[in-house]
Amino acid sequence: MALLNVSYYSHALTRNTDLTVILPVGMPDFIPMPRKAVPRDLSKPFPTIYLLHGYSGTNADWLRYTRIELFSMLYNVAVVCPSGENSFYLDDRMRDAHYTRLVCDELIDFTRRIFPLSHRREDTLIGGLSMGGYGAIRNGLLRSDVFGTVIALSSALITDRVAEGRKEEYDMISPEYYIHTFGPREKIKGSDMDPEALINRIVSENLPRPNLYVAIGTEDPLLDFNRQFHGWLEKAGYNHVYIEDEGSHDWVFWDRHIEKALIWYNEQNKRQ
Repeated sequence: MALLNVSYYSHALTRNTDLTVILPVGMPDFIPMPRKAVPRDLSKPFPTIYLLHGYSGTNADWLRYTRIELFSMLYNVAVVCPSGENSFYLDDRMRDAHYTRLVCDELIDFTRRIFPLSHRREDTLIGGLSMGGYGAIRNGLLRSDVFGTVIALSSALITDRVAEGRKEEYDMISPEYYIHTFGPREKIKGSDMDPEALINRIVSENLPRPNLYVAIGTEDPLLDFNRQFHGWLEKAGYNHVYIEDEGSHDWVFWDRHIEKALIWYNEQNKRQ
């Protein structure tokens, strides 16, 4: 197992940024494992999940709070965790910080040049939790030519609420933040920040459809937003996995469901 902390100059962000990278290589046989690892052809490059953190998080969150290193070994997938700050993984032109370009282009090119990662769309996943769940859905659907699978956990699919200027009791983020991040409210619906519009574009233009895994806790304050997204997908005829499971907006739920999602991904690959 290789665990790397990488700092590099990002042209997309016009500054240095950090990555956490996990590669399931060089595992000794005597390491105790809870179950047998998925077999892998060592001559082939790794499938890779670009895994996004939530609001107020860092690139180290997934490593600190979940068993993602173990899951990387068990399911033979490389993991790349970028630092997304509080960007919602959208472009911030006022700061010349282009997170769409970072996630969809620069990061993939950079990591593929350095590490033994597969270049195939089917082997390229994007996933995340909360803000990162939105970022995974938005960027995964926007660049469906790049990402073959999207894993979205407890996703902050709040664009409708932001567009309407509604504030929830649990939301401690200021209205000014949303204006800075999403721009004018009247321009959100129908834009490339709007998941419903992205779904409709993929279906109407017959673009590649990423496999989609969506999970939300039944005690999560974002439950209704995820149900609405599920409804949009069904209405559009977009095949997907949607799971409501016991749990809240916390690391217990995300740890459990990132493993379930990777198991699902490997099962999907067997069928292809």
